[in-house]
Parts: sequence; C-alpha cells; structure tokens
Amino acid sequence: MYLRALYTLPRVSVHFGHFLVTYPRVALFDPPSGSPTTAQIVKTEEKGSDVNLATFMLADAFRNDAEAYVVINNDSDLMQPLRLVQHELGHTVGILNPHPNPSHMLLRCKPTFTKSVRAGVVASCKLPDRIVDAYGSTIEKPADWA
Repeated sequence: MYLRALYTLPRVSVHFGHFLVTYPRVALFDPPSGSPTTAQIVKTEEKGSDVNLATFMLADAFRNDAEAYVVINNDSDLMQPLRLVQHELGHTVGILNPHPNPSHMLLRCKPTFTKSVRAGVVASCKLPDRIVDAYGSTIEKPADWA
C-alpha cells in the first residue's frame, strides 16, 4: 500500500534493492562447558539500496535536476557520492540524520548542512490517510500504521 501511495507522487521514483538471506554458522560468545560452540543463524542483509541511491543522486546532479540534494541517512557508504555532488559538481548537499549520533565518516564529506530528523517534522511529512491513485482506486493507510 505504501509503495502504491508513493507511485501517486509525480516527482517520486521508486528504485528497489533486495534482501539476501543466508544461513551461516557462527561462534557462540560464551557457550556452557560441553555445549556446542557454534549455532546456525538466519542472516538477512539489505543489498543495493545505498548503491541505487548514490547512482541516481549522481545522475541527477550531473543533469542539474535539482537545486539541492538531501539524503535522510547515516550510512558512511554515501560519503564519496555526497562529496562528489557538492565539491566536484558544485551543488548544495544536506544530510538529515535519522539517528541521534551522526556518522563521523559521513560528516567528513563536509555537507552544506546537517540536521537531525525531529519527530514533529516526520509527523508533518506523512502521506494523507487516504489517497486516490491514477486508476481511481483508493489507498487507505492501515489503522495499525503510525
């Protein structure tokens, strides 16, 4: 439903990553004497989202598609793309941090501005509870979603 709602916004494009699921065997921290020393776990990893974000941001910056480029992220993997957009291509770059402690590595790209994401701002930026898509179908936010 959320993705369907995003598709109703004409200036928003959605680009997917994917999840990788593996079942590695890992060492236990402090197993009791005589117990197994390893356990098999389910490990999920998100793959591709940061690369997609960086790729599309760089493409947009090369085309001069925006006045400013802002990411809501704390991932230090975005340091070089943000640095290139600002210092090589001359665009305004901002970081809105969804975490209480900003990544020191990410801040090394010296963005034009950094701000913390405040709960009140997030609340004011939410989509409406009901949206009508291009086909006339109504999309309603589930009652249990914040």
